[in-house]
Amino acid sequence: MVRVGIIGASGFTGAELLRIAAQHPQYEVVVATGDTQAGTLAASLYPSLAVRYPNLVFSEFDESATVGLDLVFLGLPHEASLDLAPQLVGKVGCVVDLSAAYRLKDASLYPQWYGFEHDQPELLAEAVYGLPELYRSELVGARLIATPGCHVTAASLALRPLVESGMIETTGIIVNNATGISGAGRALKHGSMFCTVDENFEAYGLLDHRHTPEIEQVIGAQVLFTPHLAPMNRGILATCYARPAAGAKITTASLLATLARTYANEPFVVVRPTPPATKATLGTNAVHITARFDERTNTVMVICAIDNLAKGASGGAVQAANVALGLDETAGLASVGLYP
Repeated sequence: MVRVGIIGASGFTGAELLRIAAQHPQYEVVVATGDTQAGTLAASLYPSLAVRYPNLVFSEFDESATVGLDLVFLGLPHEASLDLAPQLVGKVGCVVDLSAAYRLKDASLYPQWYGFEHDQPELLAEAVYGLPELYRSELVGARLIATPGCHVTAASLALRPLVESGMIETTGIIVNNATGISGAGRALKHGSMFCTVDENFEAYGLLDHRHTPEIEQVIGAQVLFTPHLAPMNRGILATCYARPAAGAKITTASLLATLARTYANEPFVVVRPTPPATKATLGTNAVHITARFDERTNTVMVICAIDNLAKGASGGAVQAANVALGLDETAGLASVGLYP
């Protein structure tokens, strides 16, 4: 069995990790911390966990309890992960960080986009970006994995194959994402209250959302990224627009063919002519993609749907961890969504 610790297990991503771990044939959760909920029965905070975790109580973090574990997930704020990861790397088999603390390879970007200085150049260089579809070989044996941002996962899987194949221009790309409210986390905020979200659709993070440099890093192109908060619990729908590269002969068929070839052997990615929908990915690690070329406006459009807490966070983290530890990459992860 793989002995697992989840640091920050009381948040939404932590609860999702517990859900996935419960259906993983080789994971055994032996540590689940939640400092703000220390002493709380997990099943009291999340009744959905009651059957598989009837006696699990969130504990305060104790480094000694994690030493020697095979796998530790960090579901913490960015700076908390930055402080904690150096204490764990090398003392546990693999650390998978769900924050942005190790995602950006250029340390100079952190003060502008995250408001703190990154003072760990060696660990930042060692961290492997946790998107198996693009970085699978690098993930094998990794000691530290940086789980991608949820918006970044959707946009990158939609756009990277088209950038790499030279089909689209690498400037002026527009990414408009609609996301569920769970992306804001479990903490009570005005923007995530029912009366704020219900019957509302709102753009936020205009021109300066933190995932912008991460998307640009992964796809290798300039983007204008605008997220929108939708009145749904889970899901991301990324709608991306780009211009065809000079001299490229683009059709809808060629776009779909390029994406299909890229992801032909990927266990969780499906490319179809049908427009994707977030509900089709609900509770899964699935990625649904389609594309169109509009001759009238000379515009390429690529659309991607994922579950923001699953493939966009905890599911993607487990998939990357499975690769790093030499396990079945799909273990514990669903590919068929809940419907209706």
